[in-house]
Amino acid sequence: MNKRVATLVICALFVSTLVTACRGGRGEGSYPGVTGGNPQRGVTIIRQYGCSACHTIPGVRGADGRLAPPLMFFAWRSFIAGEVPNTPDNLVQWILAPQSIAPRTAMPALGLNVQQARDVTAYLYTLR
Repeated sequence: MNKRVATLVICALFVSTLVTACRGGRGEGSYPGVTGGNPQRGVTIIRQYGCSACHTIPGVRGADGRLAPPLMFFAWRSFIAGEVPNTPDNLVQWILAPQSIAPRTAMPALGLNVQQARDVTAYLYTLR
């Protein structure tokens, strides 16, 4: 019986680790705390910089672009552009300079500063 309990505990720990890894390692914590950004400002920046011309983005009025991937459930994705793990630092880098991660990407560098990229990151991590 002890061997069976130990096996069940190990399986539960494995599944828990797997679920966390598939979620990019993010917990349910505060997005501003995790990203250093403000999700409300992120929505404003998304509108100002025309992200909706290419992306469908839930919660952003008029963001129904069809040229680039839709950003629904972005917080649950494991990778950014299929290239790097979906972490706050990687997402900020992607937003600032996408070609530094995927040189052949069609995603343009929009000229955001670091704080603006953190704000957009904070908003994208609310998309669950």
